[in-house]
Parts: sequence; C-alpha cells; structure tokens
Amino acid sequence: MAVKLRLQRHGRGKRPFYHIVASDSRSPRDGKYIERLGDYNPLTRPASIHVNVDKAVDWLMKGAEPTDTVKAILKYKGVMYKKHLLRGVAKGALTTEAAEAQFQKWTDEHKNAVLDHAKKHHKDKAEIAAKLLEQEQKKAADREAKRAAALAAAESAVTEETTAPATEEAPATDVAATDAAAETPAE
Repeated sequence: MAVKLRLQRHGRGKRPFYHIVASDSRSPRDGKYIERLGDYNPLTRPASIHVNVDKAVDWLMKGAEPTDTVKAILKYKGVMYKKHLLRGVAKGALTTEAAEAQFQKWTDEHKNAVLDHAKKHHKDKAEIAAKLLEQEQKKAADREAKRAAALAAAESAVTEETTAPATEEAPATDVAATDAAAETPAE
C-alpha cells in the first residue's frame, strides 16, 4: 500500500481550510485516511499551519510520499530538516542530542524569521498607507491651487469688465440705431 501525505479539503465554497493527512494513495481526496497530522488554513495572514512534527517525520521515515504542496508546508515547518537530521543519526554522523539541538536552533531562528516577516509586512503596509495619504493630500492641494487660480482669473475678468470705458458700448447702440433707420424707409 502506497501512503501519501496530502491535503484534505474542508470548509465551504471559496473559504477552504485543509487537514494534512496520511492516506492510501488510492483513496479519494476527501475520503478515508489513516492518520491526521495537522491542519493548514491559507485564509489567515500569515497562513496558519499546525503540524505534529513527530508523526510527520515518522511517516516520512516509513516511506510516505508527500504531495508538492504538503512537501512545501513540511519544509516550512522544519519536518524535512528533522528527517534529514534523523537520517544522519541513523548513519552515525550525528548523535540524537546533537540532532535535537540543531533542530531546536533551526526552529528558534525560523520562528524569529516568521515574526520578522510579519512585522515587515505590517511595516510595509503602514508605509504604503502613508505614501497614499501623502499623494492624496498633494492631489487635494493641487486641486485647491487650480481652483484658486481659476477663481482669481474669473475675478480679474469681472473687474476688467466693470472698469472698461463706456465708449465701447456706444458704437453698439449706434449700430442698432442705423439698423432701425434703415428699416423705416423701406416701409
């Protein structure tokens, strides 16, 4: 019997979460499984992953094949690294205590890396929000400046009309008078 470590989908439509399971490769995706090893929720930020490392390593040492996604998850959680260390113990290259110390050191470093990444992600979001706010304020100031310039231009045009000499209007009345004079003889 070929055993696969794979994801079993749960959740409603477009809101998935997954169980990480060891199952017979011939069983359906969401069907019967041998053992549940953890869960994975991709909807949270960052994605939440809970894996029983010892059970997963045990299945890997027995020859279970992980799918590509599960393999990536197991690498992220350090399961593949622990398997690597235990193979070194089996070959005599390491002692069990040294392997556990190396694995503990890796998990501590990786935990800090995940926290640093989350902090950086939040910092980046804050910087982006600040830049967007600054751009919006600049656009609003530009709009206000254009509006003020348009108002000043309109105001200056109105003041020019009111200060214009009255002689300009006189020829317009003369033209109307000549039109009226031209019409009377024709009758």
